[in-house]
Amino acid sequence: MNIIITGASSGIGYETALHFSREKRHKVIAISRNKDKLDGLLDAAKIVNPNCNLIPLVYDISIPNDKNELFLLAKKEMSNVDILINNAGVLINKPFRELTIADFEMIYNTNVFGVVKTIQTLLPMMGKPASHIVNIGSIGGVEGSMKFKGLSAYSSSKGALAILTECLAEEFKDLNISVNYLALGSVKTEMFSAAFPEAKAQVKPQDMAKYIADFALNGFHFMNGKIVQVSKSTP
Repeated sequence: MNIIITGASSGIGYETALHFSREKRHKVIAISRNKDKLDGLLDAAKIVNPNCNLIPLVYDISIPNDKNELFLLAKKEMSNVDILINNAGVLINKPFRELTIADFEMIYNTNVFGVVKTIQTLLPMMGKPASHIVNIGSIGGVEGSMKFKGLSAYSSSKGALAILTECLAEEFKDLNISVNYLALGSVKTEMFSAAFPEAKAQVKPQDMAKYIADFALNGFHFMNGKIVQVSKSTP
C-alpha cells in the first residue's frame, strides 16, 4: 500500500508511520517540517525493519506555498496514494478572552487549511483503484461531547474538519475515495503533555497508532463520511 502521513515526526503520526514500516509491502511517505525528527523516525524504522520502505519528506502544510510542489515530491516516490492520514495538528490551551486572531489563524492554518491543501494537492493521485482519507480529529470537535476550558480554538478547528469530512465523503463518492474522521480522546503525546502538564492521558501513542493503521487499511470497507469516536470518556 502507498501511504502518506502528515505530522509524522512525533506522537501519533510517528508511531503510525513506524507501525506501517514493519511491513515491506507498505511504502510510507512521512511528512513533517522537522528534518531532525524525521531522520530519527527513519533510523527507528530501519531498526524495526531494515528493509522498510519509509521516505521522510520535509514539508510544512501550514504554509500557503505552491501546491504543485507537494504533488511533484509525492509523485516522484509513488504513482498513486492508497491511504492519506491527515494527522498534523497544533494545539493552544488558552482562555478564549486571551486568544488572538493570530492564535486562531495559526491553528486553522494547520488543522483545517493545511488539510484542505494536502487533499486538493494529492487528489489526482487518489481513487486508483480505491483510496481512503483518514482525518485525525478530536473528541472535542464532536457535537455534544465533553469540552475543556482553553480549547475553543483547537476544538472548533477539529469541528470544522469533522464537517469537511462529511462533505468530502459525499463529493468523492464517484471518485472511489472514502473519507472518515477519527475523533480521538486523550493520547500521551508531546502536544498533549505540553498543553496539559498535570493531566494523565488515557492511551499510549503506540496503541492508538495500531488502531489508526488498522482503520486506515480496513475501515473504508464498512464506512464512509463517518465521525468515529475513539475515546474512553463519555459523552
